[in-house]
Amino acid sequence: MSRFVRASKYRHVFGQTGKKEFSIDNTKVSNQAWDTNLIAASGQYISLNWASAGGGAFAILPLPSPWSSSQVSGKLPDVIPLARGHQAPVLDTAWNPFNDSVVASGGEDGNILVWKVEESEFEGWGSEHWRPVDFDPVQRFDASPRKVGQILFHPTASHVLASATGDHVVKLWDLGNVDNGPRSTLVGHADTIQSLDWNPTGTLLVTTCRDRKIRIFDPRTGGEAVRITDGHAGVKGARVAWMGDTGRIATTGFSRMSDRQLSIWDSGALSNTKTLSIDQSAGVVMPFWSDNGILFLAGKGDGNVRYYEFEGDAVYPLSEYKSSEPQRGMCFLPRRALNVSECEIARAYKVTTSASLGTIEPIAFVVPRKADSFQADIFPPAPSIEPSLDAGEFFTTRGDITRRVVDLSSGATSALSGPLTLVPPSASYSASQPPSSISPGTSATSAAPKAVPPTLASSTVSSTFTASVQPPSAGLGQATFSSSFKPAPTQEYSAENDLAALADENARLNGELREARSQIRSLELQLEAMRANAQRAAKVLLDG
Repeated sequence: MSRFVRASKYRHVFGQTGKKEFSIDNTKVSNQAWDTNLIAASGQYISLNWASAGGGAFAILPLPSPWSSSQVSGKLPDVIPLARGHQAPVLDTAWNPFNDSVVASGGEDGNILVWKVEESEFEGWGSEHWRPVDFDPVQRFDASPRKVGQILFHPTASHVLASATGDHVVKLWDLGNVDNGPRSTLVGHADTIQSLDWNPTGTLLVTTCRDRKIRIFDPRTGGEAVRITDGHAGVKGARVAWMGDTGRIATTGFSRMSDRQLSIWDSGALSNTKTLSIDQSAGVVMPFWSDNGILFLAGKGDGNVRYYEFEGDAVYPLSEYKSSEPQRGMCFLPRRALNVSECEIARAYKVTTSASLGTIEPIAFVVPRKADSFQADIFPPAPSIEPSLDAGEFFTTRGDITRRVVDLSSGATSALSGPLTLVPPSASYSASQPPSSISPGTSATSAAPKAVPPTLASSTVSSTFTASVQPPSAGLGQATFSSSFKPAPTQEYSAENDLAALADENARLNGELREARSQIRSLELQLEAMRANAQRAAKVLLDG
């Protein structure tokens, strides 16, 4: 009997653990039970939710690589600079796709903070007489009376940030104009929002929720979902990833019998096209989509990473990266920063923990080829570091958005029109009466989208970007740029006497809290210094 093997240029992709000098040890990973990836990466830096006393914090570390001018790898010092400012644990971080040195954070205190990283802040790490200096936020605003569980930057519009909050709504912010509140609010979730993702052009946003529903929203219109359907039957940990330009959405979750599942959905009708049973493990599965047409699945508590090729509405298993070290979190590097000369089509950063300390370990996914020239067939254009439009244009215009992509061979940037457009068929919607289907690429001309409130009809973003992308032959193909980032003015209370008194009291308490956190930090430094001195003294006594 003859046996046929499906032809695929990615059939032999393998995962390769990075060298020890490109791992980061002695990390203190947050112990918060909130379900996020714990780690995020830009083309230059990594952010990691950190276990700290006296409020919330996360670490900012340069990507460990031979091309990094500010190399921080190996074992970290016992005390490092942290991004402090939250009054409760940090739950999620996200890097600006158009500025590799700007990161946003959301925490249990309901605040969102924006940070600007300077390369000079990493000079002298761990050297003699070095003293860590914490990072300072450039912007802070109140996003919710409850926690901010997930945040995510817009893929094509600059300074647009989505946040999923504890009051079961998604809010969209113009970071250049936050004093007027969110520009759009997406409602209708009956329970905790577990995951969210944009389509490639950012004209649609999909969420998974603890109420077992999957929802698609028009983020510029706001309000109720334009599509809703029943998702995975299990209540635990459903995640979602938009599968690029395929018009499909991937979700991971649990069946009623607690089997881990992968489901593929048609984003036009939000109908299920395929559901696969993965295994019966208990860890939440984190999905990551690559524009190569590959879907990576990494389970929390697993040591392996599965990956599948999506082609012709079918999912084909490729292979599996295996490790004895279970992962607590994972993120993937932006494709424009990959080492294309080594046929690296994706790179993950895996967070592992042992006792109270952890490690960040790079995993490169490589196509085994011997050719020295650029392999155009395995490197489609990647999202560019240049935005397609600003926040004001995004919220005040309708229709398609032209994406900007970068050629990984030459570094040239070009425009690419998004093929998928969905206009909400009605202003209101109920789960029991789903609206009629709208196929990808079509629109409902009879629909009357909600108008943007006049007070939010326009905005200005006081930021300029210039970008030039280095050819991959120069290293990792990392982007270089200059940027000016101006924080928005802080919101003020009204002039009424009672609110003014509350504002004064709040300012006083915040001042006392900042002073207390500063004292805690000083005591931490003294404690770590005493421990280091005790270790040196013990070593001298033993050696003597």
